[in-house]
Amino acid sequence: MSKWTIDLPDTVVVSGAASGLGLEISRQLLECEVDVVGVDLGAPELDSHDGYQHVQGSVNTPETWEKVRTALDLSRSLGYVGSAAVLKVGTLLDEDLSIWRDSWEVNVLGNVLALRTLLPVMVEAPQASVVAVSSIDADFGEQQLAAYASSKAAISAAMRTLALDYARTGVQFNVLAPGPMRAGLFERHLASADNPKKFLATREARQPRGRITGVDEVARAALFLLSPASSALLGTTVTADGGLTTGFDFRTGAEGSSA
Repeated sequence: MSKWTIDLPDTVVVSGAASGLGLEISRQLLECEVDVVGVDLGAPELDSHDGYQHVQGSVNTPETWEKVRTALDLSRSLGYVGSAAVLKVGTLLDEDLSIWRDSWEVNVLGNVLALRTLLPVMVEAPQASVVAVSSIDADFGEQQLAAYASSKAAISAAMRTLALDYARTGVQFNVLAPGPMRAGLFERHLASADNPKKFLATREARQPRGRITGVDEVARAALFLLSPASSALLGTTVTADGGLTTGFDFRTGAEGSSA
């Protein structure tokens, strides 16, 4: 089989690097010999790897991003993946307003603060790329996830506009929209279900391939968007959901049946 290799930035800043998709993206980047600056409230899992630095702090505080800024070599190409996210389950009349505040503070403002700090560096870098991790919930409703879905819609819309505002700088801006994947946020949503086994079976059945997309598969899509090989894309949303939103007739029961 022939192989195709793609270039990647020398350094990539990954928020949410301590778990889930952010952790997998960081792991794959390190395997490609890319230096990674991970940002997360949680403790690092990759500290033993050469080329990894960890900034422990909240993405919604400017001080965290100033620490990231001081860790960067300004002469190198740079990427940013905004993967940090909060997902809390609830309905409007039952949930505390803190769920909405937390969702918007982390999922939206965390990326805004990151880019306000990193974008001046990116504009001067030899090559730079931004990948904001959104969700298919930015465009499709999902029960009990109004706060999460609204925040993901907001960051998707913001990234499209930023892509236009800074198109002439050469910085790539794109959005990655995963569907269900066996990673942190999905696992927490699964754990909150009244019947986790039934929840998982239903989610698997409605996937066209009959399985939940792997977090490693979604991470590889993020690496492509970080690469100059994706230069034909600008302000684009790449949907990485295993085909879930390709059609409207999701299978929820036995083979051959429809909802």
